[in-house]
Amino acid sequence: MRWRTAVAAATAVAAGAGVAALLIGRRVSDLSLRPELAEDGDRKGEPALRVHEIGPEEVTLTRTVAASRRGRYALDWPGGHAVVGAVLRTGPQTVTRRLELTAGSPPAAGAEVELSPWVLRGDPGSACGLDYMDVLVDGELGALPAWYVPAVRGTWVILVHGRLAERRQALPVLPLLQRLNLPALVISYRGDQGAPASPDGIGHFGETEWRDVEAAIRFAKEAGAGRIVLYGWSVGAAMVLRTAAESEYRPQLAGLILDSPVLDWSASVRGVAARAGMPGALAGRLGALAAEGRTGVDPAGFAKLADGVELDVPALLLHSPQDAVAPFDAARRLADQRPDLVSLRRIPDAGHAALWNADPHGYEEALRRFLTPLL
Repeated sequence: MRWRTAVAAATAVAAGAGVAALLIGRRVSDLSLRPELAEDGDRKGEPALRVHEIGPEEVTLTRTVAASRRGRYALDWPGGHAVVGAVLRTGPQTVTRRLELTAGSPPAAGAEVELSPWVLRGDPGSACGLDYMDVLVDGELGALPAWYVPAVRGTWVILVHGRLAERRQALPVLPLLQRLNLPALVISYRGDQGAPASPDGIGHFGETEWRDVEAAIRFAKEAGAGRIVLYGWSVGAAMVLRTAAESEYRPQLAGLILDSPVLDWSASVRGVAARAGMPGALAGRLGALAAEGRTGVDPAGFAKLADGVELDVPALLLHSPQDAVAPFDAARRLADQRPDLVSLRRIPDAGHAALWNADPHGYEEALRRFLTPLL
């Protein structure tokens, strides 16, 4: 009897541990697969910061790795928005940055603010002063909202935001594309606000979403585009790679631009979990297992894509060695595997998909040098 009681107790403990593991795995995988369900801080991937002091030209914040990075970033709080620039000084627990722009009611000392790369807000017109049109791309699941910024050249650039972002991720590079006279189409895809939902309600690391990128190419071709450059951030870059490998429009592609590409999806799930404050390496591993089971992602096929086996057009790969979500080693491996086609531009001390923020001039110069021969 005592033996049976012990077995029953052990079974109950094991079952409870199994349920806990499933719940943890699902919650962690949600951060990457269903960002709309995550809290704001989780979705942006950085914890909220506290304002210690604020003046007309500077603001002092809680010191974190993200808050101390070089470059320009946005601060948001209920009722207000700001852009911060250079780091002026640091203390043991604080960092003081130049305050470049504010809108709305200023935050009081002690208020929580959220740091993000989104220094530009709105649309290509309100944010960049560019003429543009709201258009709809006919995707396989329904209409996909997009911004079209016209220009005179026949080569179009199709821009694909990352899974934890939205179309405004593309805003900083639109003025450069306009100066190069390249038409730009900034797309949404399944699961985005205003776009059709994915049938199962989750993202698939580009393995289904790439069809929406192909629909955007079809839209561009029907509108008179000649050749196409695909430009993606994070998981959007994985969609770009998948499109370049699978699309019937593959012969019309002129080049790819990959910003902080997710080339190792399981490492990225673990990185998103760690950045959002989920405790322990076990949570990341459980999240990766849950994500594989829920999405049906093909690890071998994804690895083949990440190694550039089917790549046949020039690609500019922009990445930070300090990227905590998409490991730099995977980017370096792709560049080493395909030195004939892939140019790797390192932008140090930058966060995931925040390379332009860290070094706007260097980033835009890399784009200009890559795009000019493709015009």
